[in-house]
Amino acid sequence: MIQKRNDASREAAMAVAKKMLAAAMTAPKGCGVDDVEAVIISGEEKDVLANHMRDIADETGEDFYARDAGNVDNSYCVVLIWAKDEPLQLTNCSLCGFEDCRTNRAAGAVCAFNITDVGIAVGSAVSVAADNRMDNRVLFSAGKGAARMGLFGKEVRVCYGIPLSVSSKSVFFDRGDQDVEF
Repeated sequence: MIQKRNDASREAAMAVAKKMLAAAMTAPKGCGVDDVEAVIISGEEKDVLANHMRDIADETGEDFYARDAGNVDNSYCVVLIWAKDEPLQLTNCSLCGFEDCRTNRAAGAVCAFNITDVGIAVGSAVSVAADNRMDNRVLFSAGKGAARMGLFGKEVRVCYGIPLSVSSKSVFFDRGDQDVEF
């Protein structure tokens, strides 16, 4: 059997993405409360994500959304990691800057533990990508595009996307007009 490099690269990216999900799910969580969720998108869903990112660029005038959409286009898949917006209801924690969770909610703020949990999960996931020599980049813009896609409910306010690519030059650092053929 002969396996072409593009097919092998696609399979490798998906295998690493699955390991990244496991790493994100097993990452430590504040008070042991699991408020983190993760998925892998590829194919048509990945294309829809990139289009939503371009729409955000058009609406906001922020060009980096379109640039990052190109990175999503040039990737095999995207790992999305988010945390539900559910304060831990700790007595007088005030880590978020508010007196208590009730005051946090009234102000429309986000629980510091939720943000920290998603950050630790993202760090665990990208360490797996690095250990497997998989090109990747953490994109806030992909998380915002995923929210626009409706991949999760209104209880999610913090999400990041991590596209995975295999190429001779990283599409995430030499960002320009180059396209990678899949």
